[in-house]
Amino acid sequence: MAPNERDEDCHHLNTKTNNNATKPDTIMKHKDLLITLLASAAFVVGCNQEPTTSEQLDKAKADTKQAARDMKDYAYAQKSEFVAAMQGQLDALNRDLDQLSAKVEKSSDTVKAEAKPKLQASRDQQAQLNKQLDDVKNASESTWDSVKDGFKKAYEKSKEGFQQARQWVSDKIAP
Repeated sequence: MAPNERDEDCHHLNTKTNNNATKPDTIMKHKDLLITLLASAAFVVGCNQEPTTSEQLDKAKADTKQAARDMKDYAYAQKSEFVAAMQGQLDALNRDLDQLSAKVEKSSDTVKAEAKPKLQASRDQQAQLNKQLDDVKNASESTWDSVKDGFKKAYEKSKEGFQQARQWVSDKIAP
């Protein structure tokens, strides 16, 4: 066999081998693409679900812990920081209360009737907290500690009442 003939035979074998190798590679690439697309679709579908009531309760508990950390011992000189932190906590509590109210509105008439006084009590506590936060904003250095401590106690009581209302709704309304 002449060297040129052997090269042609080898080239012919390599071409066959490469064509056969390309088919499984192409199939694998298509499988990888398909798997990636399916995983992405599952991720997107999973991300668009509303959190369950128990997940919302867990979030509320985490928010409470964060609020406790936010209510560290602020000195009078840090009054504006305290007010800003507490205003943020009140805003979050109001948003949570609005979400809870919306969930109750979608429920049966019986649950709505039972939930109305509980939600109103939470709204009343929120209004009182907003008033107390105004007192904190206007506190002098001599009244700072008592006003701040009063707000902290009222906030904790309000947050506890809200969590009880949320738990009650969770028990009455299936997630």
